[in-house]
Amino acid sequence: MKIVVIGSGSWGTALAQVLIDNKQNCILYGNNPEEIQDIHDNHANSKYFPGVYLHTKLDATTDSSVIKDADIVVLSVPTVAIESVCQQVSSLVEKPVMIVNTAKGFHPTTHERMSVIIKRSMDESKLVDVVSLIGPSHAEEVVRRMYTTVNAVCENIESAKVIQQLFSNEYFRVYHSSDVVGSEIAVAIKNVIALGSGISTGLGLGDNARAGLMTRGLAEMARFGMAFGADMKTFMGLCGIGDLIVTCTSHHSRNFQAGLMIGEANSAEAFWEKNTKTVEGVRACEAVYLEAQKHGISMPITSELYHVLYEGAKPSECILKLMTRELKHE
Repeated sequence: MKIVVIGSGSWGTALAQVLIDNKQNCILYGNNPEEIQDIHDNHANSKYFPGVYLHTKLDATTDSSVIKDADIVVLSVPTVAIESVCQQVSSLVEKPVMIVNTAKGFHPTTHERMSVIIKRSMDESKLVDVVSLIGPSHAEEVVRRMYTTVNAVCENIESAKVIQQLFSNEYFRVYHSSDVVGSEIAVAIKNVIALGSGISTGLGLGDNARAGLMTRGLAEMARFGMAFGADMKTFMGLCGIGDLIVTCTSHHSRNFQAGLMIGEANSAEAFWEKNTKTVEGVRACEAVYLEAQKHGISMPITSELYHVLYEGAKPSECILKLMTRELKHE
């Protein structure tokens, strides 16, 4: 079985190494010549993991022809690239493939979930199934073979089990789930709440405030997901509270770091001027806010974050608005 991981960034590199550790036939494909050469020649991806040496059998290439005879294609690219990459994969593969999605977010204009985008963008005759490999996981720890637990999510549980078996080992444990709607929504919205966690920290509001934000953020995640048919239990699992905890508390998190910058400045203006990284929570916030407005779903934290990001509101004033809302039963 041949596996191609698309994307030579941090997560693609870490997952490719997991597969090589598991003695799978895997190659990493990317379009950044410097990253690919570093992996190929030096067994390193210094841009993302300074001082870390990769498995010597992990190889990488910029030659897209390696995708042609793949059995499984792992997508490790930003959400905005999923559609175009899937179209390219569909045109390249010579037989049906299983797609493993690792992106967490929504389409920037249609607001579709990742698996929906993938299925729409692939020729039906070229697609075996779509499995999302998602959960609380930072590439910086996985590449160092630190203990990690994630979920393989697919409506067809047998497909999920295939991916579970391929990736699982003594440091990377994979569970399986069939709640695609809940899992994909949870891992996308937790990025939004992580922005709020960073803002709270940047404003110096303390542990009590962050605990409250995370808890009420979890309630928003579940409320939104259940409006679209998700299972409430999913939000109590790895894709829900698990991913929420790690993204809201870890300094590895780009969403937390972006929020921290915004909180320290009490404004999103500098973030928009200086940020050059992919911060999925920023895009997800807009998508979730607009969908919540459209469907009448109460999302007070997400709404205030939207006002900060897209309407120039001051975070300190938005938090005061949240704290002085009408009192309610939990």
